[in-house]
Amino acid sequence: MKKLVVLFTLIVGAFAFFSCEDSDDVSEEPHLIVKFQFDPNQVRLNNLGQPATIPSGHAAQSPDFSKISAHYFELAPTAYTQLTEGTVLYHADETTQGGSVAIDFSKAVVVGEGEAFLKIPLSQVAQGNYEYVRVSLAYQEYNISIRNNGADYQGKLASFVGYNNYITTHSIGNNSFPVNGNRLQGYWAFALNNLPYATSGQAPAGATTVPNPIASTSPIPSGSCVVTGKFAQNLVINGNETRDIVITLSLSTNNSFEWQEVTSDGKYEPSIGENVVDMGLRGLIPSFVK
Repeated sequence: MKKLVVLFTLIVGAFAFFSCEDSDDVSEEPHLIVKFQFDPNQVRLNNLGQPATIPSGHAAQSPDFSKISAHYFELAPTAYTQLTEGTVLYHADETTQGGSVAIDFSKAVVVGEGEAFLKIPLSQVAQGNYEYVRVSLAYQEYNISIRNNGADYQGKLASFVGYNNYITTHSIGNNSFPVNGNRLQGYWAFALNNLPYATSGQAPAGATTVPNPIASTSPIPSGSCVVTGKFAQNLVINGNETRDIVITLSLSTNNSFEWQEVTSDGKYEPSIGENVVDMGLRGLIPSFVK
């Protein structure tokens, strides 16, 4: 196989992390726990949080997600709460080891579906009535299907979508990618499953979809990737909780990997010049269980 072109862009901003070790003590205080869910059937949205179809001349597929990380998490009381003015509960570790300030990937919390990404004692969460969740994603890892010379292959894509990322060496399966420096948003690496092919590259900033249904009242800054979602029923934290509150962030992967076709067959074939135009997650639906 000669060349596989994978373009990726996603934008973000950076913040800190609170966690707590699990305990077998039955008297342990209740926690706020945050988990991710990936849903290929969830509605596919545009930047304004409205249903979106695939444009003419484009094709898309729903990637098979395995891992994800975020570097910002905030509970917002209303649609008028400006970014960072709600209750910010997560802020990724940063470093200047690579020069400019960057997310320290060696300390990133990377989880699979249903795993606890964040666990905070509820006593540390401000009491309030919260209508929205805002989360900025930093890393994604998933399988996609690629066609080359008439044959279809499965491969894994690692996308570093933070605003700036300090990476030593990362890996996909048995493939190691030594970086030892900073990489701006859009750095990616790709490896075929069970075949000796791996590559990496840097995508320029582009039009990655970042759904924000409250863009008219609480916009996100240019260059960020803060996905916004609304609870079906407001999350109320009153300080009297006796049980954990588990928040599930359901992310739409519905045809989230989109490319411009050269051959109109619905198959992603980078070797003939089919370029990725969008890899942004297509919506966030938060829910909670008390």
